[in-house]
Amino acid sequence: MVSETNLEQFREVTPAGRFTLQNSAMLKVRLENDQIQAKLGSMVAYQGDVRFEHKGGGLGRFFKKAVTGEGVQLMTATGTGDLFLAQDKRKIMILDLNNEQMTVNGESILAFEPGVDWDIRRVEGAGRLAGGLFNVVLQGTGKVAVTSDGDPVLLDTSTPTFADPDSAVAWSGGVRTSVRSDVSFKTFMGRGSGETFQIAFEGPGWVLIQPSEGPTIPEHSHAGQGGSGGIGSLFED
Repeated sequence: MVSETNLEQFREVTPAGRFTLQNSAMLKVRLENDQIQAKLGSMVAYQGDVRFEHKGGGLGRFFKKAVTGEGVQLMTATGTGDLFLAQDKRKIMILDLNNEQMTVNGESILAFEPGVDWDIRRVEGAGRLAGGLFNVVLQGTGKVAVTSDGDPVLLDTSTPTFADPDSAVAWSGGVRTSVRSDVSFKTFMGRGSGETFQIAFEGPGWVLIQPSEGPTIPEHSHAGQGGSGGIGSLFED
């Protein structure tokens, strides 16, 4: 029989508020007869009396989904107990909103508190390029847990900054965005399907960039079909 002494290094961390990191890739959420919103499928374990309900986002957001064929996948966790969340071993960061606004890549949303409202919006200037480049806008007061594929870097957008749509994790509310297109080196190497698109960030604020461009698209797949791939894969407008 394995002694618990050998496993002490993996002992769960005592909660320090509602959101507590257990390690770099697992979040513990303490529920006390209340609720939080989390990414559908992110629950890996729970203790206590916790109930889950799939949330489509309300009538307005449902209508957006019907128009574009895409939608955010959230669940509401309600009750009393401890909820453990994770996503594909991605690094988790806890951010605080204080009557503020922040935009997040849909793939990077993990959970947020009831005091934070959300909506789905298209990146300004995106039009129909690359599926529309849809993101989720969070606004209010509370904690937000986001994920990154690897250790991210925080860039100051007072200098014009450009990022691959799948590499931009989140950015502050005052930052102006637009879309820039060009032909990349990948196209000439046969790895791309034509034009590529970058999000441009300008103005006082920040953008969080992950060291990844998202999942690799199989050679014979078509990224523009089936509503999959990129920031637009979970959101609608």
